[in-house]
Amino acid sequence: MNLLAERLNAALPQTQCTRCGYPDCATYAQAMADGQAEINQCPPGGAEGIARLARITGRPALPLNPDNGSEVPRQMAVIDEAWCIGCTLCLDACPVDAILGSNKLMHTVIEPYCTGCELCIPVCPVDCISLENVTGERTGWAAWSGAEAGLARKRYEIHSYRRMMDEGKNRKRLEEKAEAALADLPGHSQHTDPAVLDQKRAVIEAALARSRARRDAGNS
Repeated sequence: MNLLAERLNAALPQTQCTRCGYPDCATYAQAMADGQAEINQCPPGGAEGIARLARITGRPALPLNPDNGSEVPRQMAVIDEAWCIGCTLCLDACPVDAILGSNKLMHTVIEPYCTGCELCIPVCPVDCISLENVTGERTGWAAWSGAEAGLARKRYEIHSYRRMMDEGKNRKRLEEKAEAALADLPGHSQHTDPAVLDQKRAVIEAALARSRARRDAGNS
Protein backbone atom coordinates (compact mmCIF):
# COMPACT_ATOMS: atom_id res chain seq x y z
CA MET A 1 0.00 0.00 0.00
CA ASN A 2 1.48 3.36 -1.03
CA LEU A 3 1.40 6.51 1.12
CA LEU A 4 -1.72 7.95 -0.49
CA ALA A 5 -3.60 4.67 -0.09
CA GLU A 6 -2.54 4.50 3.56
CA ARG A 7 -3.84 8.03 4.21
CA LEU A 8 -7.13 7.16 2.51
CA ASN A 9 -7.44 3.93 4.45
CA ALA A 10 -6.88 5.81 7.70
CA ALA A 11 -9.74 8.14 6.75
CA LEU A 12 -12.21 5.28 6.24
CA PRO A 13 -14.43 4.02 9.09
CA GLN A 14 -13.00 0.48 8.90
CA THR A 15 -16.37 -1.27 9.17
CA GLN A 16 -15.15 -3.71 6.47
CA CYS A 17 -18.73 -3.88 5.20
CA THR A 18 -17.81 -4.28 1.49
CA ARG A 19 -20.60 -1.89 0.43
CA CYS A 20 -18.00 0.12 -1.46
CA GLY A 21 -17.72 -2.80 -3.87
CA TYR A 22 -14.32 -3.94 -2.56
CA PRO A 23 -13.48 -6.77 -0.13
CA ASP A 24 -12.24 -4.42 2.60
CA CYS A 25 -11.42 -0.81 3.42
CA ALA A 26 -7.75 -1.16 2.50
CA THR A 27 -8.54 -2.47 -0.98
CA TYR A 28 -10.99 0.37 -1.56
CA ALA A 29 -8.35 2.86 -0.40
CA GLN A 30 -5.82 1.43 -2.84
CA ALA A 31 -8.37 1.59 -5.66
CA MET A 32 -9.01 5.25 -4.91
CA ALA A 33 -5.28 5.95 -4.81
CA ASP A 34 -4.90 4.24 -8.18
CA GLY A 35 -7.73 6.27 -9.69
CA GLN A 36 -9.90 3.16 -10.13
CA ALA A 37 -12.63 4.08 -7.62
CA GLU A 38 -14.56 7.24 -6.76
CA ILE A 39 -14.48 8.78 -3.29
CA ASN A 40 -18.26 8.49 -2.78
CA GLN A 41 -18.66 4.73 -2.35
CA CYS A 42 -18.57 4.40 1.47
CA PRO A 43 -22.03 4.61 3.10
CA PRO A 44 -20.76 4.22 6.70
CA GLY A 45 -18.52 7.26 6.23
CA GLY A 46 -21.36 9.26 4.74
CA ALA A 47 -21.03 12.86 3.60
CA GLU A 48 -18.36 13.68 6.18
CA GLY A 49 -16.34 10.68 5.03
CA ILE A 50 -16.54 11.82 1.43
CA ALA A 51 -15.40 15.30 2.47
CA ARG A 52 -12.36 13.78 4.23
CA LEU A 53 -11.46 11.73 1.18
CA ALA A 54 -11.92 14.79 -1.06
CA ARG A 55 -9.45 16.77 1.03
CA ILE A 56 -6.86 14.00 0.83
CA THR A 57 -7.21 13.36 -2.90
CA GLY A 58 -7.91 16.90 -4.06
CA ARG A 59 -10.97 15.66 -5.89
CA PRO A 60 -14.32 17.45 -5.66
CA ALA A 61 -16.77 16.08 -3.10
CA LEU A 62 -19.64 14.11 -4.60
CA PRO A 63 -22.97 12.91 -3.24
CA LEU A 64 -22.89 9.37 -1.90
CA ASN A 65 -23.42 6.92 -4.75
CA PRO A 66 -26.86 5.34 -4.12
CA ASP A 67 -25.67 2.14 -5.78
CA ASN A 68 -23.46 1.59 -2.73
CA GLY A 69 -26.20 2.28 -0.18
CA SER A 70 -27.36 5.19 1.91
CA GLU A 71 -26.07 7.02 4.97
CA VAL A 72 -28.03 5.70 7.94
CA PRO A 73 -27.60 5.46 11.73
CA ARG A 74 -25.07 2.86 12.86
CA GLN A 75 -26.63 -0.48 13.59
CA MET A 76 -25.57 -3.42 15.68
CA ALA A 77 -26.23 -7.10 15.06
CA VAL A 78 -28.37 -8.88 17.65
CA ILE A 79 -28.77 -12.67 17.78
CA ASP A 80 -32.07 -14.19 18.89
CA GLU A 81 -30.56 -16.82 21.15
CA ALA A 82 -33.78 -18.84 21.23
CA TRP A 83 -33.44 -19.49 17.49
CA CYS A 84 -29.65 -19.75 17.15
CA ILE A 85 -28.58 -23.29 16.14
CA GLY A 86 -24.84 -22.77 16.63
CA CYS A 87 -23.91 -23.26 12.98
CA THR A 88 -20.84 -20.93 13.25
CA LEU A 89 -21.46 -19.41 9.80
CA CYS A 90 -21.79 -15.92 11.26
CA LEU A 91 -18.51 -16.37 13.14
CA ASP A 92 -16.72 -16.94 9.85
CA ALA A 93 -18.53 -14.03 8.17
CA CYS A 94 -17.78 -11.42 10.83
CA PRO A 95 -14.71 -9.46 9.71
CA VAL A 96 -13.84 -8.22 13.20
CA ASP A 97 -14.57 -11.35 15.25
CA ALA A 98 -17.40 -9.63 17.11
CA ILE A 99 -19.43 -12.83 17.51
CA LEU A 100 -18.69 -15.32 20.25
CA GLY A 101 -19.74 -18.98 20.09
CA SER A 102 -18.81 -22.43 18.89
CA ASN A 103 -20.29 -25.34 16.98
CA LYS A 104 -23.80 -26.29 18.15
CA LEU A 105 -23.63 -23.76 20.98
CA MET A 106 -25.48 -20.47 21.20
CA HIS A 107 -23.75 -17.44 19.67
CA THR A 108 -23.79 -13.89 20.95
CA VAL A 109 -22.58 -10.52 19.66
CA ILE A 110 -19.84 -8.67 21.56
CA GLU A 111 -21.44 -5.24 21.35
CA PRO A 112 -18.35 -2.97 21.55
CA TYR A 113 -16.75 -4.78 18.61
CA CYS A 114 -19.68 -4.91 16.19
CA THR A 115 -19.27 -2.48 13.28
CA GLY A 116 -22.77 -3.00 11.87
CA CYS A 117 -21.33 -4.37 8.64
CA GLU A 118 -24.37 -6.66 8.15
CA LEU A 119 -22.24 -9.48 6.70
CA CYS A 120 -23.58 -11.93 9.27
CA ILE A 121 -27.19 -11.43 8.16
CA PRO A 122 -27.26 -13.26 4.80
CA VAL A 123 -25.29 -16.30 6.02
CA CYS A 124 -27.62 -17.15 8.93
CA PRO A 125 -29.72 -20.16 7.86
CA VAL A 126 -32.45 -19.56 10.45
CA ASP A 127 -32.71 -15.75 10.20
CA CYS A 128 -32.01 -15.29 13.90
CA ILE A 129 -29.87 -12.15 13.44
CA SER A 130 -31.42 -8.70 13.29
CA LEU A 131 -30.06 -5.15 13.34
CA GLU A 132 -30.77 -2.50 15.95
CA ASN A 133 -30.21 1.23 15.63
CA VAL A 134 -27.65 2.18 18.28
CA THR A 135 -26.99 5.83 17.40
CA GLY A 136 -30.44 7.36 17.10
CA GLU A 137 -30.43 10.03 14.38
CA ARG A 138 -26.63 10.25 14.20
CA THR A 139 -25.17 8.92 10.93
CA GLY A 140 -21.78 8.61 9.26
CA TRP A 141 -18.84 9.87 11.33
CA ALA A 142 -21.29 11.42 13.79
CA ALA A 143 -22.21 7.83 14.69
CA TRP A 144 -18.64 6.51 14.71
CA SER A 145 -15.32 7.64 16.13
CA GLY A 146 -11.66 7.48 15.22
CA ALA A 147 -11.02 5.25 18.22
CA GLU A 148 -13.74 2.82 17.15
CA ALA A 149 -12.39 2.80 13.60
CA GLY A 150 -8.88 2.10 14.90
CA LEU A 151 -10.12 -0.81 17.00
CA ALA A 152 -12.10 -2.23 14.09
CA ARG A 153 -9.06 -2.01 11.82
CA LYS A 154 -6.86 -3.78 14.36
CA ARG A 155 -9.41 -6.55 14.88
CA TYR A 156 -9.83 -6.99 11.12
CA GLU A 157 -6.08 -7.29 10.64
CA ILE A 158 -5.93 -9.97 13.36
CA HIS A 159 -8.93 -11.75 11.82
CA SER A 160 -7.30 -11.69 8.37
CA TYR A 161 -3.97 -12.96 9.69
CA ARG A 162 -5.66 -15.81 11.56
CA ARG A 163 -7.64 -16.79 8.48
CA MET A 164 -4.48 -16.72 6.35
CA MET A 165 -2.70 -18.96 8.87
CA ASP A 166 -5.63 -21.38 8.95
CA GLU A 167 -5.70 -21.55 5.16
CA GLY A 168 -1.95 -22.13 5.10
CA LYS A 169 -2.23 -25.01 7.56
CA ASN A 170 -5.05 -26.57 5.58
CA ARG A 171 -3.11 -26.22 2.32
CA LYS A 172 -0.07 -27.83 3.89
CA ARG A 173 -2.19 -30.74 5.15
CA LEU A 174 -3.65 -31.29 1.68
CA GLU A 175 -0.20 -31.09 0.09
CA GLU A 176 1.09 -33.74 2.49
CA LYS A 177 -1.82 -36.02 1.59
CA ALA A 178 -1.14 -35.50 -2.11
CA GLU A 179 2.57 -36.19 -1.67
CA ALA A 180 1.77 -39.39 0.22
CA ALA A 181 -0.51 -40.48 -2.61
CA LEU A 182 2.20 -39.83 -5.19
CA ALA A 183 4.72 -41.82 -3.17
CA ASP A 184 2.47 -44.89 -3.34
CA LEU A 185 -0.11 -44.27 -6.03
CA PRO A 186 -1.20 -47.92 -6.49
CA GLY A 187 -1.82 -48.17 -2.76
CA HIS A 188 -3.96 -45.03 -2.80
CA SER A 189 -6.09 -45.98 -5.79
CA GLN A 190 -8.69 -48.60 -6.60
CA HIS A 191 -7.38 -48.68 -10.17
CA THR A 192 -4.56 -50.88 -11.46
CA ASP A 193 -4.47 -49.77 -15.09
CA PRO A 194 -1.07 -48.04 -15.62
CA ALA A 195 -2.64 -45.51 -17.99
CA VAL A 196 -5.26 -44.52 -15.40
CA LEU A 197 -2.60 -44.28 -12.70
CA ASP A 198 -0.44 -42.08 -14.93
CA GLN A 199 -3.41 -39.80 -15.54
CA LYS A 200 -4.12 -39.61 -11.81
CA ARG A 201 -0.45 -38.88 -11.13
CA ALA A 202 -0.51 -35.99 -13.61
CA VAL A 203 -3.63 -34.52 -11.96
CA ILE A 204 -2.09 -34.71 -8.47
CA GLU A 205 1.21 -33.23 -9.63
CA ALA A 206 -0.61 -30.34 -11.31
CA ALA A 207 -2.66 -29.69 -8.17
CA LEU A 208 0.48 -29.72 -6.05
CA ALA A 209 2.19 -27.29 -8.40
CA ARG A 210 -0.75 -24.87 -8.19
CA SER A 211 -0.82 -25.10 -4.40
CA ARG A 212 2.91 -24.45 -4.11
CA ALA A 213 2.68 -21.54 -6.53
CA ARG A 214 -0.07 -19.93 -4.42
CA ARG A 215 2.00 -20.44 -1.29
CA ASP A 216 5.12 -18.97 -2.89
CA ALA A 217 3.12 -15.99 -4.18
CA GLY A 218 1.80 -15.37 -0.69
CA ASN A 219 5.31 -15.44 0.77
CA SER A 220 6.80 -13.08 -1.82
